[in-house]
Amino acid sequence: MSLPPDSTAYMSSSLHHVQAEQESFHKFFEAWIVEQNNNLNRLLSASKTQAETNASKEETEMVLRPLINQVVQHYEEYYQAKSNWSKQDVLTMLSPTWTSSLEDAFLWIGGWRPSMAVHLLYSKSGLQMEAKLEEIIRGLGAGDLGDLTSNQLVSVNELHKKIITEEKRISEKMAKHQETVADTSMVELSHIMTELQNAEAENGRVESTLAPKKEGLEKVVQIADDLRLRTLKGVIDMLSAIQAVHFLIAAAELHLRIHEWGKKRDAANANHTPSNGFQHQHN
Repeated sequence: MSLPPDSTAYMSSSLHHVQAEQESFHKFFEAWIVEQNNNLNRLLSASKTQAETNASKEETEMVLRPLINQVVQHYEEYYQAKSNWSKQDVLTMLSPTWTSSLEDAFLWIGGWRPSMAVHLLYSKSGLQMEAKLEEIIRGLGAGDLGDLTSNQLVSVNELHKKIITEEKRISEKMAKHQETVADTSMVELSHIMTELQNAEAENGRVESTLAPKKEGLEKVVQIADDLRLRTLKGVIDMLSAIQAVHFLIAAAELHLRIHEWGKKRDAANANHTPSNGFQHQHN
């Protein structure tokens, strides 16, 4: 059964709006990720320079903090832009076209799971500790994440517990809101739209019924993004300047490489078409 002309026009207009929003944020994201790569190079250069000098802790802090603040500001700009675009079309933020299927598989409410920041810190700390085990035995240290103090580890553990608690609260909030897709208003409207041959008169009702659903999603995404940014800042606040540099390097490397691997995988899958005409799907 074909759609009535008025319904087709409505869907075409809505699709055009969504595509425009996706394209706009897609362009922003591509520019943002280029700058993230530039920041990564700056961080790597600063880390190398610091390792080659005998600067005091105070001098190191003075040199590195402006760079750290610049990188954090870059993250702040991302979440501010995302918040602005979410007000226009939150559904696009939850189903991004600018990420790969690999990235999508690990998304939590439109972004990275905050507790991953702590796991990243632990992983990088362990790797750096193993890399200089002999120096540690000799009582030497590079001041990087392999040299986390007992007080720092306690602080990280406390932060981790708080993050887990907030994650659960937000996940429950999202689950509760998702259930509203089957509330009385939606069930009634879906039945009415099925019965009608000409849906033009009810297009406004569709939008008014979906509006609170979208507003609810926007609020949950905003809360989740707020936790993501607070987690990033919380981890950095408990680290020394050089440790923060190493953490930000690890965070950028992980994000950029997963994005790169995912895009390459998606491109390879799209170009691989078996003889039966169906695109092969990797498990």
